Amino acid sequence: MAAAKELRKPVMATVRLTINATQAKPGPPVGAILGQLKLNLMAFCKDFNARTQKYSIDTPMSVSLIAYKDQTFDYVIKSPTVSWFLKKAAGIDSASTRPGHIVASSVTLKHVYEIANIKKEDPGCKHLEVESICKSIIGTAKSMGIKVVKELE
Repeated sequence: MAAAKELRKPVMATVRLTINATQAKPGPPVGAILGQLKLNLMAFCKDFNARTQKYSIDTPMSVSLIAYKDQTFDYVIKSPTVSWFLKKAAGIDSASTRPGHIVASSVTLKHVYEIANIKKEDPGCKHLEVESICKSIIGTAKSMGIKVVKELE
């Protein structure tokens, strides 16, 4: 047990960022936040941009970064939010202003399943079954005023 404590680095800060895929730059907002922590901006930007190349440029990626006191860092990149995926699949810019009363658009069960498979890769969802992720996505769609249908008419 004592050996495990020695391996842990003292944490300086935990930061959550949303950065578009392949768009990390040393300037604001990334530079301002990581610069205050005296982290290597160029190393983060190059690594982040390389790891997000498979996504389109306008894809917002969630990043959880842990900065250590020795100026090193670790970070995890998560896929975009379910609401972002649903809006893209439904072809809308914003959700319904009155969910449950006004339907903004609709998506198919196939869209839901594809989103679930993408979200399954996120660190927090690896242990979940695709079916439970689908149920969660359907709930999110309902709260956004997006109707889930078997097939589009």
